[in-house]
Order: sequence, then C-alpha cells, then structure tokens
Amino acid sequence: QLQLVESGGGLVQAGGSLRLSCAASGRTFSTYAMGWFRQAPGKEREFVAAISGLGRNTYYVDSGKGRFTISRDNAKNTVYLQMNSLKPEDTAVYYCAAGQVVDMTSSRLYSYWGQGTQVTVSS
Repeated sequence: QLQLVESGGGLVQAGGSLRLSCAASGRTFSTYAMGWFRQAPGKEREFVAAISGLGRNTYYVDSGKGRFTISRDNAKNTVYLQMNSLKPEDTAVYYCAAGQVVDMTSSRLYSYWGQGTQVTVSS
C-alpha cells in the first residue's frame, strides 16, 4: 500500500514554471507506474503525464508535450512534474497517482491517489 503526498503547487504568472513533487511511502515504489492528473473546476479529471516503474517510459498529454517533464527518483520514493511555459489553461488541482497498470493514461486503473495540489496560472 502506498500513501502519496503532493507538494509544489502555487500561483505563477503565464510563462512561468513550477515543479510538483509527489512523495510516496512504502518499500515497493519502483514497482508502480506513477501518473499526474489534473482537474479544473467544472471539468473531468484529465491525464497529464505518466512514467513507468523504472522510468524507461513516459507519456504526456498533447498539450503538455515540450513543456512538461515527468521524472522519478526511486531512491527517494518521489516523482516529479516539471512544468514550464505555463498557461492559464493549466490551472487545476494536480493529483499524483500510483498503480500497477498497463495503460498509464487511464485514471480508472490507478489504485492510490494523493490529496492534490493547486496550480494557478495568472494571465
């Protein structure tokens, strides 16, 4: 079982950067794919990025390609989301999730979720 705690959200101007972190408890972190999802007010939860257990495979939402980078440090049980060139439409609560999944873009397949961290991008 994993417990996930996100941090690093905040208020940033358009064009700025933020790095989100998600710290996981548990000794089997490297066996889990990790994903970042976001949910804006009035919208459904959306896939943002994911990374396989050993970090060999990464996936991104189309709008995040070239701007977002997901990475993980299995020695620290932590996954990161570096977000550059932020836009107002990136404003949302960002959640990290863990799962032993094949389709890393599907939120339904993740077993563990953090509490979320707010990202607000002002224009």
